[in-house]
Amino acid sequence: MEPDPLPTKQAKGMVSYASTSRDALEAQHVSRPIPDETLDPATIENEDPVAQVRQEMGLWVSPQMKDVCDTVAQAALIDVPILITGETGTGKGVVARAIHYLSSRHSAPFVKLNCAGVAREFLESNLFGHEPGASTDPGQFTIGKLESANGGTLLLDDIGHLDPALQVKLPPLLEDGQFFRVGGRSSMKVDVRIMATTSQDLEASVAAGNFREELFYRLNVVRIDVPPLRERPEEIPGLANYFIRRYARLFQREPFTLPAETVQRLKQHGFPGNVRELENMIQSIVTLGRLDLTRVPPPGVRESGRDASRAKRVRNPAGSLRAISREAALAAEKRAILKALNQTHWNRLLAAKLLNISYRSLLYKIKEGGLDGKLSP
Repeated sequence: MEPDPLPTKQAKGMVSYASTSRDALEAQHVSRPIPDETLDPATIENEDPVAQVRQEMGLWVSPQMKDVCDTVAQAALIDVPILITGETGTGKGVVARAIHYLSSRHSAPFVKLNCAGVAREFLESNLFGHEPGASTDPGQFTIGKLESANGGTLLLDDIGHLDPALQVKLPPLLEDGQFFRVGGRSSMKVDVRIMATTSQDLEASVAAGNFREELFYRLNVVRIDVPPLRERPEEIPGLANYFIRRYARLFQREPFTLPAETVQRLKQHGFPGNVRELENMIQSIVTLGRLDLTRVPPPGVRESGRDASRAKRVRNPAGSLRAISREAALAAEKRAILKALNQTHWNRLLAAKLLNISYRSLLYKIKEGGLDGKLSP
C-alpha cells in the first residue's frame, strides 16, 4: 500500500495539499508516481528541462509559431487554465511543457493524463485516486494524477474525449482545487495548474451537447492554437536536424546531415501527421540507416491521381470534410438563431430558452455568426 502524502488538516471533512511543500513530502520518504514526462526522449538528451524547452522553442521560426512563442511566454507568467488546440501531432504537448517549465511551477511535477480511449472508471481512479472500499479496487489505496501533480501542472490530453460524467467533476476542481478520491469521504484540496489539449472543435461539441459548456469556459481562459506543419514548412529542416540529434544519441548512432535534395522533398510533403509524422520518419531513418522517403515526392514532381487529390485536401483545410460540415452547421445555427429571435421579437433571453441553450452561449453564437448588426435595438 502506498502511503498517504501527509495531508494537512483543514476544516472538518477536508484535507489540503496546497500548503504541503514538495521538499516536506520527500523528507518524509513519501513515494510519488513518476510523471510521464520523465520518459520522454527529450529529457534523455538534456537533463535540464528548462534548457530543453528553450531549445525546442528555438525551432519555432515561422511567423505563426513566433506568435505561439510570445503567448507561451505570457501564459507562463499567469497561473490560469490553458486550452491548447490544433490538429493531431502538431506539438500541443510541447507547448504545454514549455509553459510549465517557464513558469514559477517549473521545479514541481509536470504530469500528463490521456483522456481518450480509457474506460471511465479507470480514468476516474487514475485522475482522482481511490481509497479502500471503492468499487473499482476495494483493497488498494492509490494516489491519482492530481495529487502527483500537486504544486505543479496537470495536462489533460485529448480533453474533448472526456466522459460526460467526469466533465461534471472538473469545474469545482478548476474553481478551488477541491475533489474527492473515488470511494473517499473527505474532500481533498490541491494546488495544481490545469492545462488541456484537444484536436476537436469544442465549440461545436458544446453546441451539440457533447461537451459541458461550464467546463469549456473554465478551460478556455487562455487559448493557444498550434498551426499544422504544412503551414510552416520553413521549420522542417530545423526540426529534422533536431530529431536526428535526439535519436542518434538515444540509439547510439552517428549524427548526420540530410542532403539538400532530401530536405527539399520533406518541405514539399503535406505531412498530414504533422510534426509527429516527421519525427517518426526521422526516427526510421536513424534506426535503419537509410533515407527511406518513398512516401515523399521528389523535388519538382507533383503528386498525381488519387495522391494529388488527397494532398490537395490536406493542404487546403477549407475543402476538407470537417470544414464543410462545420460551415453547414454554422449556417444551420445561424438560421435557427434568426428564426428564434424573430419569434421572440428579438428578445435574446427568450430566444435562448427557445433554443434550449444558455444566454451566454446565444450571445457567443450571435457574435460568431456576425449577427450583431442585424439585431433590433
